[in-house]
Amino acid sequence: MSSEQAVKDIVTSVENTTLAGEAAEQIVDPWNVQGAIVDGKQLGIDYDRLIEAFGTRKIDEATLERLETLTGRKPHPLLRRGIFFSHRELNRILDRYEQKKPFYLYTGRGPSSDSMHMGHMIPFLFCQYLQEVFDCPLVVQLTDDEKFLFKQNLKLEECIQFSRQNAKDIIACGFNPDKTFIFSNLQHVGGAFYHNVVRISRCITYSQSKSTFGFNDSDNVGKSHFVSIQAAPSFSNTFPAIFGDRSDIPCLIPCAIDQDPYFRLTRDVAHKLKYPKPALIHAKFFPALQGPGTKMSASVDSSAIFMTDTAAQIKNKINRHAFSGGGATLELHREHGGNPDEDIPFQYLSFFLDDDEEIAALDKAYRAGTLSTGDLKKRCIEVLQKFVGDFQARKAAVTDEILDHYMTPRSMGVDLSAK
Repeated sequence: MSSEQAVKDIVTSVENTTLAGEAAEQIVDPWNVQGAIVDGKQLGIDYDRLIEAFGTRKIDEATLERLETLTGRKPHPLLRRGIFFSHRELNRILDRYEQKKPFYLYTGRGPSSDSMHMGHMIPFLFCQYLQEVFDCPLVVQLTDDEKFLFKQNLKLEECIQFSRQNAKDIIACGFNPDKTFIFSNLQHVGGAFYHNVVRISRCITYSQSKSTFGFNDSDNVGKSHFVSIQAAPSFSNTFPAIFGDRSDIPCLIPCAIDQDPYFRLTRDVAHKLKYPKPALIHAKFFPALQGPGTKMSASVDSSAIFMTDTAAQIKNKINRHAFSGGGATLELHREHGGNPDEDIPFQYLSFFLDDDEEIAALDKAYRAGTLSTGDLKKRCIEVLQKFVGDFQARKAAVTDEILDHYMTPRSMGVDLSAK
């Protein structure tokens, strides 16, 4: 099956509307995420269906056990709880780690505002763990060019400024300053990087880009070309300061599953260019406050907890806007229990509360009806307030000098003799 057809199979729109109720397929693409609608009710994302449609592999217990054996570290909570749930050739990266051969991590951020929200934290928290356990380089692409191309209301100068602010957010996640390179496309692309952009561009037709991403004739040409720019960091010779002229060092890309279409094309191109295909590890979506079939958005303030929010704002947003899986009344909740799978405060705790035993206890008590919606929200508020408060303190310590260090191309001590 071609990359384009696989994406078409899952990127679908409303199919049926009836007087009795609405029915619609789930929508998952790099710009839209929405659960299916059945009888007028929005459902959560069907991740098993995404695995089948995209042709990825589920992360199984054997892979988690191998990761723990190789690194000597218990897998991250986001892995243990199945939030990072799918992969492409993760075991090939584990093979290289076992063989002491070099590889690197690649992730990115599209800076559309001066503040990131909690959903944006997920790949970076996970990358920080991976960098720590693997002791490997990380490159972070800030796609300020993409945001300018896709958001008509943004000025170029705003996108550049958002990049620097978002880079400080990323640094505050605790990355190794000696093994992390953060770059703005608008400021960095050129030289070896642009050489790969051109090589990639020649391998992707306009028809492929259009059919994979759903562009139409009114879209600007930059949108269809952008896949070449996002693909370039997947190849080690894009970064000569780190890897010299080596083009055979693979990368692992942690990302949300909606970014997979970009890298399906990238993997096709890698074969044509005789580069190693990037490996991927996919995350589930961090839901908006409104419910499990959604994705948190920076453009809708009431849908998101921002990393600049005060403790009072966090409390207000959870209490007023967070979708509850509890009973309609306290009596009904005590009688029938709640559904943590639909409850947004519980879902947020599953992302940010490290204690597995407490998560299991909250799940059991909520289903039994002995834990109220109010008490569950209270615990969620406590955890999020601490996480955001600690983050804000770390970000405040990131000076312009520190930022410039992370954003300067440089050697990272990679052993280039290992093949």
